[in-house]
Amino acid sequence: MFFRYIQVKSEGPKLLPFFKATCVYFVLWLPTSSPSWFSALIKCLPIFCLWVFLLAHGFSFLGSNANARKILAGLIFSSLGDAFLIWQEQGYFSHGLLMFAITHVLYSSAFGMRPLNPAAGLVIGAVSAVSYALLYPYLAGPFTYLVAVYIALIGFMGWRAIAGVRLTDDLWTWTRLSACLGAVLFMVSDLTIAVNKFCFPVPHSRTIIMATYYAAQMLIALSAVECQDAAAAAQVARKRT
Repeated sequence: MFFRYIQVKSEGPKLLPFFKATCVYFVLWLPTSSPSWFSALIKCLPIFCLWVFLLAHGFSFLGSNANARKILAGLIFSSLGDAFLIWQEQGYFSHGLLMFAITHVLYSSAFGMRPLNPAAGLVIGAVSAVSYALLYPYLAGPFTYLVAVYIALIGFMGWRAIAGVRLTDDLWTWTRLSACLGAVLFMVSDLTIAVNKFCFPVPHSRTIIMATYYAAQMLIALSAVECQDAAAAAQVARKRT
């Protein structure tokens, strides 16, 4: 447990640029009614900082860790999705949806299929089904099936993240807990987007969406350092023997 605390604490300085960029976004609070490349840059800047966070662990780390590379790729597609959503009223919402769908596929692959945890899958499946049932009456045209596919993908990603958390034994890691919390926050953020866009205005929707989204991406990026933590733990164990 002490080793896990040290590992969490050691990642803090690498995340400072992300926290500063997030503060810049909320302080400037550029109006969404006037999309521009500058507003796209400010919105994407915290995610760019998460690229840097992963790259700061070294190219050798990324080269030997396929899951970290997938999460980095997911962050890149997320940035593209963020940029498209800046111009969603100009017809680019579906483009953003596609970028984030690819992101969820990459994150799901990074989280893996072990342990399976079918109980978590059933719970997430039920939540996803109820969410789509609530949205369905408000959907029209291609969004009827696009939203269904997207909910299935983000639900699958959430299942794989939650399935990795096993708090009742010694096999859990803080990075798996981080992935779980990040996935849940991502689902909250996207559900808020969907309700606000298709159903009815959600009070303080932009604040809720962006706060949960940035927190989700940070937690998922943190989950990518698991292999490095495992290697460090093994090294400490060898020194003790």
